Amino acid sequence: MHFAAQLVRLRKQRGWTQQALADALELNLTQVKRYETGASQPSLEALKKIAITLSVTLDELVFGDAERGPDETLKLKFEALRQFNPEERLIAEGVLDSLIVQHQAKRLFNTPQAQANVATAPARKRASR
Repeated sequence: MHFAAQLVRLRKQRGWTQQALADALELNLTQVKRYETGASQPSLEALKKIAITLSVTLDELVFGDAERGPDETLKLKFEALRQFNPEERLIAEGVLDSLIVQHQAKRLFNTPQAQANVATAPARKRASR
C-alpha cells in the first residue's frame, strides 16, 4: 500500500476528517488532500510530524502493516531471543546470518541445479550420519 492510501486509511481509522488532520498537522486542507490523492509527497520532516500526530511509526505510515517487518510469529520469536544470554544470542545471530546468506545465494544463483543441491542437502547429511 503506498503512502496516500495509507494516510487515508489511518485518518479514517481514527474517525478524523481531512480538516481535522490538517488542523492537527497545522497544514492547509488543500495540502492534506494533495497527500491523500498522491498529487504531492511530504518531506521527511512532514512525514515525521504526520507519524507522530497519527501515533504510528514511519514504517507503518510509509510501508503499511504487512510490507515491512516480521509477522507476529517472528516477532514473538525475536522477543524470546531477548532472554538469551550474550553467547546464545551470538549463536542465534550466526544461524540467522547463515540462513539469510543461503537464501540470497539461492536467489542469486537461481538455477535448477542450485535449487536441487539446496533441497537435497539435509537428506545427504542424514544419510552420512
